[in-house]
Amino acid sequence: MRKSYRVKRKRDFNDIFTQGKNVANRRFVVYRLPKEQGHYRVGLSVSKKLGNAVVRNSVKRKLRHVLMEFAPYLTTDDFVVIARKGVEDLSYQEVRKNLLHVLKLATIYQEGVSLEKEN
Repeated sequence: MRKSYRVKRKRDFNDIFTQGKNVANRRFVVYRLPKEQGHYRVGLSVSKKLGNAVVRNSVKRKLRHVLMEFAPYLTTDDFVVIARKGVEDLSYQEVRKNLLHVLKLATIYQEGVSLEKEN
């Protein structure tokens, strides 16, 4: 995932948390802030409560991979995905299923509509 697709600055995270709307399921919380830009930007948050650095990085790798798979169907909003306790024990398919569910609830994932610009 390229840097232009990531939310990195603390100010951007704070804007999303304070001005955005949130949706959750048992495994993830998603904060969404509508923006008019060329593509989505995502921030990932995995707490130290989930495990050591190896476990947290494994969870983030799974999340990034799933988000890259969903990329053509994601809106141009900024959003933050927060992993809840228990995500570290899920398989890739379970992470994919739960993340897809919460992204649909947040209306970030637009099924059947490819939002990617054709070159």
